Amino acid sequence: MTDTIEASQLHEALALIERGLGDLQRRELVSSAEVADLLLDLRGLLIRRVPGGEVGADTH
Repeated sequence: MTDTIEASQLHEALALIERGLGDLQRRELVSSAEVADLLLDLRGLLIRRVPGGEVGADTH
């Protein structure tokens, strides 16, 4: 069975990427913690939660 991402989740993730990249490109130094936070936010948007709290997408 293949899990899919809903269009709203995808648009929200793309908006987060655009904001994050815009912020990062204006700076010379970026901490690894800031990059990790951005990636964690993306993961949170892209992982679907199904009723009962189970994860609906792979989290390798």
